[in-house]
Amino acid sequence: MKASETNLLKFLQGTKQFIIPIYQRKYSWTLEQCKQLWNDIVRAANDEDIKGHFVGSIVYIEKGIYQISAVPQLLVIDGQQRMTTLTLLMIALRNAIKESDQKFEITSKKITNYYLVNNEEEDELYYKLLLTQTDKETLLSLIDNNELPDEYSQRIVENFHFFLEQIKNSGIDLNLLYRGISKLIVVDISLDRDHDNPQLIFESLNSTGLDLSQADLIRNYVLMKLEPKEQEALYKNYWNPMEKSFGNLSESSLFDRFMRDYLTVKTGRIPKIRNVYSDFKEYFERQNSGVEDVLKEVYQFSKYFVNLAFQTEKDKEINDTLKDINVLKVDVSYPFLLEVYDDYNKKRVSKEEFISILKFVESYVFRRAICGVPTNSLNKTFATLSKEIDKDNYLESVQAAFALKDSYKRFPNDGEFMKELKIKDVYNFRNRNYLLRKLENYKRKEIVDIESYTIEHIMPQNKNLSAEWRKDLGDNWEEVQKTYLHTLGNLTLTRYNSELSDKPFKEKRDMDGGFADSPLRLNKGLRKLETWNANEIENRAEELSERAILVWEYPELPEDTLLKYKKKPEGNDNAAYTIVDFPELTGTMLDLFEQLRKRICNFDSSVREEFKKLYIAYKTTTNFVDIVPQKSRLRLSLNMAFNEIHDPKGICKDVTNLGRWGNGDVEIGVTSISEIDDAMYLIKQSFEKHREEE
Repeated sequence: MKASETNLLKFLQGTKQFIIPIYQRKYSWTLEQCKQLWNDIVRAANDEDIKGHFVGSIVYIEKGIYQISAVPQLLVIDGQQRMTTLTLLMIALRNAIKESDQKFEITSKKITNYYLVNNEEEDELYYKLLLTQTDKETLLSLIDNNELPDEYSQRIVENFHFFLEQIKNSGIDLNLLYRGISKLIVVDISLDRDHDNPQLIFESLNSTGLDLSQADLIRNYVLMKLEPKEQEALYKNYWNPMEKSFGNLSESSLFDRFMRDYLTVKTGRIPKIRNVYSDFKEYFERQNSGVEDVLKEVYQFSKYFVNLAFQTEKDKEINDTLKDINVLKVDVSYPFLLEVYDDYNKKRVSKEEFISILKFVESYVFRRAICGVPTNSLNKTFATLSKEIDKDNYLESVQAAFALKDSYKRFPNDGEFMKELKIKDVYNFRNRNYLLRKLENYKRKEIVDIESYTIEHIMPQNKNLSAEWRKDLGDNWEEVQKTYLHTLGNLTLTRYNSELSDKPFKEKRDMDGGFADSPLRLNKGLRKLETWNANEIENRAEELSERAILVWEYPELPEDTLLKYKKKPEGNDNAAYTIVDFPELTGTMLDLFEQLRKRICNFDSSVREEFKKLYIAYKTTTNFVDIVPQKSRLRLSLNMAFNEIHDPKGICKDVTNLGRWGNGDVEIGVTSISEIDDAMYLIKQSFEKHREEE
């Protein structure tokens, strides 16, 4: 490597050509960067004390295979953004000088011949700077003063016009502007392809201008080390189509997410989004495959990801299921779905099995949302789910993997799902339209577009209900309204929301466009009713929740089938303990324990009770309280640091570094039923702490 400080304009003079490799990102400087450069140049022009202004480095390869003509062709590794921007400024200055009647220190012809073209050369060798793709044709059109191509680079044209307008509107003397540009200094860094590592140098220098995205870094890493012809072939066959499918990576964060999910599939662990590039390098360097094999696979998986993210699968049945999953916004399921998609593509999974697996993912996520199960563990659940799959019994093993999950990872069963669905505030639920759409269209061939309908409260929201409504609802009408207003049983769809308003039930039923006149299945049962009250709301909620367990199925398998997939207990202590193994739990102490355990288990359906040899554990993500029965009390261990507990009554004991059965540094004793409320206040803190953890 040779590095030297040099004047930019002198660096550009002479016969040479700077080529931007095909793998480099497109020109991306914004007006903000152009304004900064303009201000720096104007300041340098007006201040005689400024002898030079540093604008960065230009790194290129000058030896080896790239020397293919009499014109030195320099492959630019770093610096294309500032080189392109300065070229645009020089074109704008040239055009301004050409249009002026005045004489200047530099002529428009000299600017062209010194800094824009190789005057003695022809064809592409004529130009000093060759960009890539649409950038290239746009820049050449500006240099030649030709009409822009149909598909021109908007960023290049926008920045060029910015410099034209600045020259025109600022009224700056063009001689002064040229002197300012003449003060620009760069570090000229030429690499020897046989001895230098361009990628490492590129990474170390990527600290100015616009930060490269993870996608930029990966593309450069994969293609930079290849010969130009191979670079071009791989770029055109794999990378460019992939860029287009991601919207030309205008939103690079989506590609970063894809690479994170791809690496999760391949490595079994979830990279941090900011480490995607470094993790990809580590993964790539462990592979025995060539660059093309890896890039081909990345491209293939990107197709699956795009289908998942944008619902572009050609098969309508599959795509309709993907749309439903997308409504639920469960991007965390993508690592698992990418692998299943690949197996479907490779015929390891039939279309019917693939759709079934997609629907189980949908049901799993939706049932958990209805039941209020925390979502913060889903990324790890889906990242490792494929490890639980027997690909010789694909669908069955997926069902078993879901059915065997418990605690905070559980797939809520029909009982829990129906119970929570009937009482949930559906009206304020983010996915209420999805819920009602799926219920309405279950087994319908003529699909109803519910987006043209609005949500209707059968029992009105108005707190000042009419006398007729109060009579229908009964003496406790306020409590009925408060309890059932936003629940599933009281909600339906209509196109006559304003007409129905707060009218009595029978009027809502019988008017034009009313419930009896509605083509929707959601309103079918309302036609026969004479009144609307708590009992009818509960009946309708029961009916709809029974339909819901058919829409969002549970992975039901026979017990003997599930046994094949159950993990064997770890360790040597396989003994099953029960309450009879605790002789202290008799009489009043047993009554105390029963009261306490009931209260603990009622925290949430994720709570599990496990009898160990020396204590009873209560778990969510992990143990949050352990009970050690003693003759005269229940000794409780709370799984928290002592400084974390809020103990207003001072009943906790710090047992940090003391030997105790149970988990955690907080100990309390419960000797009577009257102390349970205080104990529950403390236990709940530990439960909430671990419930929120992944």
